[in-house]
Amino acid sequence: MRIAVGIEYDGSFWRGWQFQGHDTRTVQHALQQALARVAAHDLSLIAAGRTDAGVHASAMVAHFDTVSVRSMRAWVQGGNSHLPASIALRWAQPVADDFHARFSAVARRYRYVIYNEPLRSALWRDQVTWHRQPLDVERMRLAAASFCGEQDFTSVRAAACQARHARRCIHFLEVWRQGSLVILDIEANGFLHHMVRNIAGILLAVGDGRRPPAWAAEVLAARDRTQAAVTAPSAGLYFVGVRYPQRFTLPELPLGPHFLLPATLAP
Repeated sequence: MRIAVGIEYDGSFWRGWQFQGHDTRTVQHALQQALARVAAHDLSLIAAGRTDAGVHASAMVAHFDTVSVRSMRAWVQGGNSHLPASIALRWAQPVADDFHARFSAVARRYRYVIYNEPLRSALWRDQVTWHRQPLDVERMRLAAASFCGEQDFTSVRAAACQARHARRCIHFLEVWRQGSLVILDIEANGFLHHMVRNIAGILLAVGDGRRPPAWAAEVLAARDRTQAAVTAPSAGLYFVGVRYPQRFTLPELPLGPHFLLPATLAP
């Protein structure tokens, strides 16, 4: 049987999603260990995305195969009983054998949350990125438009990115302010390594006046990573959703903390 699960985690405690075989402080390893105890056999968990160290998730989807017969409630509650407080299973559901959490996905969505105040916050230190200079959201929106659509994103991929090519299609990239927070909301058919954080770095440089809005298009056209701004920190990045073909009906959950809820942060 193939089971899909919905996962929420605080990435500040972990060295990213993917287990490399030597570093057990990864989200994947912790979940596999917890679910294996419920299944009473080893299993492999495959996720919709591979988040970096410090990156959070409010709606990650993953799947695993098992020969054990358990109720969906047992998978969730049993798994959570063996997980640390920073990781939680939110739902479990049987899926068709051809469902694949990664390869069946047609779109993924992230949000990048910036705390825009002169003084840093101690309570939000690992949940948001602090930027002390005032940000002009209108300038950031103008620059954001340059990233939308299908194009070559070589300029915003990490040097270590292993993707075969840099062409991706960004469906939307919205920017808005909610009090002291500036939020970037981005969905694409796929993302390159550090792509969202590098885009965030460009928009921050535009928002605080270091660069003009037109600079974003110039950076993309250059197809040269050295032309972009520094990579923005991981603390403010959240994996908030993944879309699959309609025939795969999976539960939908709120995006998480108040700064991720669309009802309160609609542009």
